[in-house]
This record gives sequence, C-alpha cells and structure tokens, in this order.
Amino acid sequence: MPIKVLSIFGTRPEAIKMAPIIKTLENDPRFQSKVVVSGQHRDMLAPVLNFFEITPDDDLKIMKENQSLSDVTVWIIDRLTPILQADVPDIVLVHGDTTTTLAAALAAYYQQITIGHVEAGLRTWKKYSPFPEEMNRQLVDALSDLCFAPTEESAVNLLKENHQEDQIFITGNTAIDAMKYTIDTDYSHPCLPNNGKFRILVTMHRRENLGEPMTEVFQALAQLAKEKKEVEIIFPMHKNPQVRNLAKKELGNLANVQLIEPLDIFDFHNFAQRCELILTDSGGVQEEAPSLGIPVLVLRDTTERPEGIRAGTLKLIGTKKATVYRETLALLEDPAAYKKMAQAANPYGDGHASERIADILAQAFQ
Repeated sequence: MPIKVLSIFGTRPEAIKMAPIIKTLENDPRFQSKVVVSGQHRDMLAPVLNFFEITPDDDLKIMKENQSLSDVTVWIIDRLTPILQADVPDIVLVHGDTTTTLAAALAAYYQQITIGHVEAGLRTWKKYSPFPEEMNRQLVDALSDLCFAPTEESAVNLLKENHQEDQIFITGNTAIDAMKYTIDTDYSHPCLPNNGKFRILVTMHRRENLGEPMTEVFQALAQLAKEKKEVEIIFPMHKNPQVRNLAKKELGNLANVQLIEPLDIFDFHNFAQRCELILTDSGGVQEEAPSLGIPVLVLRDTTERPEGIRAGTLKLIGTKKATVYRETLALLEDPAAYKKMAQAANPYGDGHASERIADILAQAFQ
C-alpha cells in the first residue's frame, strides 16, 4: 500500500518550499500524495500553485479581512480536522513557521497522526523575534515525529532541546530544489533593461518591521537613490497596504526606483539572478540568493539562518537608516568586500533535499 502523505501550507514561501517535495511524491509510486491549502495568503499563493502545476485536493478558505492570528489558528484546526478524520493519512507534512504550520500540526496531533516538519530546527532563541514565527517553529518541532533539518546547525538546535536523534534528519533546504524549476538563462523582463546600472532588489514585509523600522530603511534607500544615479532599486511591493503606502510615500517619486507589483516565483528568482545586491527581511531569500552568488544584507536584528552569516553570504544589518545606508554604500564602493560576499559558499543545500525527504519517509513507514 502506498504511504498516504497529506501536505498542508497556506503562504507563498511555504508553497515554494513544499512544491518540490510534492512534485517528488507525485512521481514516486511509494506514495499517495494529497495537498491541502489553508488560504492564509490566497492571492499570493495561486501563482505558485499554477507555476508548479499543483492542484490542491482541499482548500480551507480561511482568508478573511483583518483576520487575527487567533482567528487563523482556530479556523484551520476546525476545518482541517474533518479532512484528517476522513482521509486518515499516514503522515502530515508541514513547513517552516507560519500560523498555518502550527495550527495544522496541532490538528494532526489531536488526531494522533504522525507529523513531519520540513525546515525544522531554525532558531533565534528570542520569543518575539521574529513574531510569531519563532514560537511557531519551536512548538511545531515539539509536536513533530520526523524533523527534517536543513543544516547541521539546525539539527544541533533540535538536539539541544532533547529531541531524539533518530527523529532528526539533515536534508538541505528545499528552497534550493525549487530553483531547479525556475531559473531561466534566457529570461528577460521590461523592468530589467540592459542599462548597465547596479541593481538592488529589495523585499520587506515582516510584521516586526512595519512602521518606523520600514520607514528608516526606505529613507536610507531614497538617500542612496538620490546620490547614486548609477544605482537602480527594484522593490516588489507586498500586498499589505501598510507596506505599499509607505513605499510610495518614501520612494515613489524617484526616477531610479521601481515600485512594482509582487513577482511570482519564476520572475522573482530570475530577477534575483540579474541583480547585484539584495536587501531583505525574508527568510527564504536568505537561502536562495547565496546559490546565485548574490550578496544579501538582512534587514533584521536577528536571523534563524546564522549559517549564511558565518559563511559570509549574508550580513545582518538591522533597519536603522544610517546603518542601512552605510552598509549598502560599502558594497557599492568596495569591490573587494562585494566580491568576498558574492563568492562565499552556499551553506543551504545541493538541490536534492526533496529526494532525501521522500527516501526518509519511505524508510519510516516500511
């Protein structure tokens, strides 16, 4: 009998990182794969599903205007439970650290179903940084039976918390797997003219950065854009109105700043490959960019991905205007510093994490 695997996710980053696993399971006769989406980020989820040709078997449709974290948690548990009771999967796969991840793990735990956590063991060890992600991933790891750690350091984190060693598996990160589907050497886009400018790709959306931190970052970028005409800044604006309104206010009138709509995964990866520098508060981008040889300045005070900091592919710079301006300018004006970051080794995997996870699942249920 095939192993029944139910994968659930609700946000764009989860979908990107779960898609390679789902495609692997779909093409492996050892498994019967089912996909459930929560709808936590409905508009941003659909393009990823379309690109990877994934059709969910169930959609919990939880998205409502002004929903709270409590609302999301309760609605997912309530709507996922009857699906689990009807299907009785052998294992529920969840990813990362979203509210969908925590709620789905709780729902599976309540039904005494085995839980597999993809991207387990990431830690900042600070309860509210990032919020709510840090506690989401700690709680999900506590509930999980199989922990798929992307790096040796994340596996060590799990051992420090007394997780059983035989339940921890170092697999690499599935974000690198996804890039095998997306990178196109012949890619072109109207927003990427061959104008010889130093392109900076910016993404910023995290809850803890809304308001003053984001204002300071945007003001630093505005100062750079005004002073350095050879620079072009591209900012795909998150759907959050707070992000969009602030970006338009601080950056909207600058000729060498492009404020564009969110990019689908295919476009984003190819934009990243054709930019010289990335500034981001995203977790996934911290993993993806090093495989492209693109330096990353991380717009956060903490990161759960310290491997990239130590490898030299990432630099944690926070959100203060003066620091963001100084650190970005340094990479613009110091070719040696730029080259050192660009040529650092990628610590996040070799693009075969999904295959490893499938083999671990098969062995666990043999």
